[in-house]
Amino acid sequence: MRSKKIPNDGLAGLKQNWSADMLSGFLVFLLALPLSLGIARASEFPPAMGVLAAMIGGLFVSFFAGSRLTIKGPTAGLITVCSGAVLSFGGGEQGWHLTCGVIVVTGVIQIAFGFLKLGSLGDFFPLSAVHGLLAAIGIIIIGKEVPILLGVSSLAKGLSPIELYLHFPQFIANANPRIALIGVMSLIIIFGFPYLGRLFNKVAAPLFVLVIMIPLGIYLDIKNTVAGSLVSIGDFWSNVGFNASFANIDTLVFWKYVVTFLFVNSLESLLAVKAIDTLDPWKRKSDYNKDLSGLGVGNAISGLLGGLPMISEVVRSGANVNFGARTTWANFFHGLFLFLAMLLLIPAIEMIPNAALAAMLIYAGYRLASPRSFTNTYKIGPEQLVIFLITIIATVAEGLLVGILAGIVVKTIFHLLNGVKIGNLFKADFEMIGNANEYTMVVSGAAIFSNYLGFKKAWDVVPVGLTFIIDFSCATLVDHSFMEQLHYFMEDYVSHGGRIIVDGLQDLHRFSGHPFAARKSIKGIRT
Repeated sequence: MRSKKIPNDGLAGLKQNWSADMLSGFLVFLLALPLSLGIARASEFPPAMGVLAAMIGGLFVSFFAGSRLTIKGPTAGLITVCSGAVLSFGGGEQGWHLTCGVIVVTGVIQIAFGFLKLGSLGDFFPLSAVHGLLAAIGIIIIGKEVPILLGVSSLAKGLSPIELYLHFPQFIANANPRIALIGVMSLIIIFGFPYLGRLFNKVAAPLFVLVIMIPLGIYLDIKNTVAGSLVSIGDFWSNVGFNASFANIDTLVFWKYVVTFLFVNSLESLLAVKAIDTLDPWKRKSDYNKDLSGLGVGNAISGLLGGLPMISEVVRSGANVNFGARTTWANFFHGLFLFLAMLLLIPAIEMIPNAALAAMLIYAGYRLASPRSFTNTYKIGPEQLVIFLITIIATVAEGLLVGILAGIVVKTIFHLLNGVKIGNLFKADFEMIGNANEYTMVVSGAAIFSNYLGFKKAWDVVPVGLTFIIDFSCATLVDHSFMEQLHYFMEDYVSHGGRIIVDGLQDLHRFSGHPFAARKSIKGIRT
């Protein structure tokens, strides 16, 4: 694909690619509308504020973003943070306004981080801990949405994530038959959609659910028989205004959530941008710092007006690539169609059953915490599964920041037990030798997640188009996170005309047969 002409950016790109980007933006809009409503409702925000965030992510952030094919909008991964903040600030309208203030401050800090070129900090965190954090978020989402799926949300108020799962038998025993019918049927459709064949691959699963469940809800008359069963938007445009409150900016709770939003929001978005870069048919490389600043602009505007925080959302972005998007205008068109929907379709949107949205979010949670994520982690190495599981347990029990900290601590303990010196934990130890045709990096000591940024800084200054030799013959430990980052760097360098030779890894003992498994120097062992 790199032999084909790379699509233009800016107004020239709009003129060149408007038809492909508009079509993709429309199809992503069909996916984003119901998900944005459901994410907002689960986050204790007014449902339409999720659509507002996605609208801003498309109409405004498209002009500031450093990535071309990502879709900006609310994500299921921030539900636990948003709902926790709203409830911590007293719940209801007060909690919503104060949480919006947190989002604004988070956005301003993200803008500053981008200008300070801190977009690469997302590479610091160990991948097994990050994946464990996302899996834990998925587990929490499923627990929160099952009562809504069954029409017994009143029984779930005030329950912790663990208590929600313990109350599942009670939820099932007291399920509302009409709501549960809609919820379970929606769940069957969403999970079964991938198996329906090519005819349905061009249709977004959430749209298919709505086409069936809205008429079913009307037939069952759930609007008049079950209170709170449908999406409620009200007078959306009169509620869009200055909705952020900074009354609690001098409290520890306010800054606790700023740090939490800043960490989860920025990290998940940067990981999504990196993932979508690998899917870009033209292998264009995003500017992480610019994208982080653009994300901050979007979060600041969204928070001021009452909307949810946004990220570069990986599922919608992946769909955007599959639908044939070529430039950032696809994200713009997705926001434009959301804007038109809120102008013209609110009466139709208010016919959507909340149980159908709950099914969509349960599927989103399942994707984050699928059994495959556990087995794939184990295949990389048993020690990665331990880090993954401890991160999940700590996150579900104590929260996101405690969870990721637990994962980092466990990963560091494993490294120390494997002989990594304390001074080598954060310092990259290598020697660079270069000439006009060839560069060589000789790695000494450990190459691990916590000192990866030092290696990355050296890689970034290697001229493109040369032969680059990376010699691990003197390395003592190369961890899984470093191996995966090395893989992405190699792909990028080769795609830009360079040649990479990796030497010495074959002399290190693998922790498993996985290509990204950690490797350790053990005298006399060869794999």
